[in-house]
Amino acid sequence: MNDVGFDVASFTNRTAHSLFGIVSAVDPVNHAVKVRIQPDNLETGWIPDACGVQAGSLRVSHPSSVGTHVVLQPVEGDGEHFVVTGIVFDTVVKPPVSPITGVVAQAGEMLVMAGCGAPPLDGRLAGAPTDGGGWWHITSQGFFGGAGNAGFSIGNDLIRLFSGDVSLELGAGGLKVSGGDVKTDLHSLNEHFHLVGSQKTEGPTG
Repeated sequence: MNDVGFDVASFTNRTAHSLFGIVSAVDPVNHAVKVRIQPDNLETGWIPDACGVQAGSLRVSHPSSVGTHVVLQPVEGDGEHFVVTGIVFDTVVKPPVSPITGVVAQAGEMLVMAGCGAPPLDGRLAGAPTDGGGWWHITSQGFFGGAGNAGFSIGNDLIRLFSGDVSLELGAGGLKVSGGDVKTDLHSLNEHFHLVGSQKTEGPTG
């Protein structure tokens, strides 16, 4: 029997139990993956990627990337038919760091971040987040999110939007714009002027 025959025999005759594996190929259309089972490094056929999926009226999809460390569960105790039911961090691919807190998500929080770089296949460190990668972070202090240099925060009594050095705050005290101008299609708050005799003189001028 050649090496391929031994691989097939060891794969088909294994005792069915949960296993770890590394994603080797991805089919986003069918939300399926191929996985190299560890430590044997045997590759499965196309199997369902069911981790975190919601397929009802509310649908959630986030296909695994090549190199992702996953947990495989045998279907009905069949050692030839698996489904991906979990994803795990490891010593190389670690949890993302929040742009708001500067640390990884803590207990009772949820952090979602895109653009963190594809998981390494050969021990290389994962790439840094892309400049425009979207993210959001839910904490006990509020809801935060953004992409690139733009973002938002929603706290107990304040909503804040920011882009670069410009920010807009909406709170109990009203609306405040810092670092920029307020414009419509026709007028600028900073640069507009009143015709003689049409100025409003009541109220503060500061």
